[in-house]
Amino acid sequence: MFYYLLKYVLLGPVLRLLFRPRTEGLEHIPDQGAAIVAGNHLSFSDHFLMPVVLKRRITFLAKQEYFTGPGIKGRLTAAFFRSAGQIPVDRSGKEAGQAAIREGLGVLSKGELLGIYPEGTRSHDGRLYKGKVGVAVMALKAGVPVIPCAMVGTFEIQPPGQVVPKIKRVTIRFGEPLDFSRYAGMENDKTVLRAVTDEIMYRILALSGQEYVDDYAADVKAAQQAGQPRKFPRLRR
Repeated sequence: MFYYLLKYVLLGPVLRLLFRPRTEGLEHIPDQGAAIVAGNHLSFSDHFLMPVVLKRRITFLAKQEYFTGPGIKGRLTAAFFRSAGQIPVDRSGKEAGQAAIREGLGVLSKGELLGIYPEGTRSHDGRLYKGKVGVAVMALKAGVPVIPCAMVGTFEIQPPGQVVPKIKRVTIRFGEPLDFSRYAGMENDKTVLRAVTDEIMYRILALSGQEYVDDYAADVKAAQQAGQPRKFPRLRR
């Protein structure tokens, strides 16, 4: 109930008025049935702007830190995400990936839309980074299509670290659904999982026009924070 209250009364109209999101490819979102919407992740605003343009409800796997922050702000943030039906995922430790997959499969088993950011974290510099294979595992185990999505302009309105977003128009593009039924039963094959994930990331890249870096965003961030700049392979669209 709170999800739809936010979408249609409290938050959605304000976001539409301020950011006037352009949408392309909405016809690729199925009217019913389970599907994964896999997108690039450029901004905190992504969590709100994508659901605003979709007719159907979408559930995101959100990082656990949104639910465990200290003080009044932390409690309010946690209450907001819980009320909106988003699922906390612990991204640390060996079982983190498996926990996320279990939660995602639970959403898909109910015939719902699952939103996921295959990069695993927000891009710190606006580029698109290598995807983690959890999205492929879920797509193959659940036997559902993957709809690539590109958020365009959200990095410019609210890059990481900026609390108040700039008022500027954004674009949200959805690509044709990707069918991976040819790989049914191969969700334990690492080569297949990598191939499926790379295909998803390529489609996101084609929609977003970003520069692509063939390394994990978390590794790049960690290297930079440790003062150990490394040269990572990168490709331009």
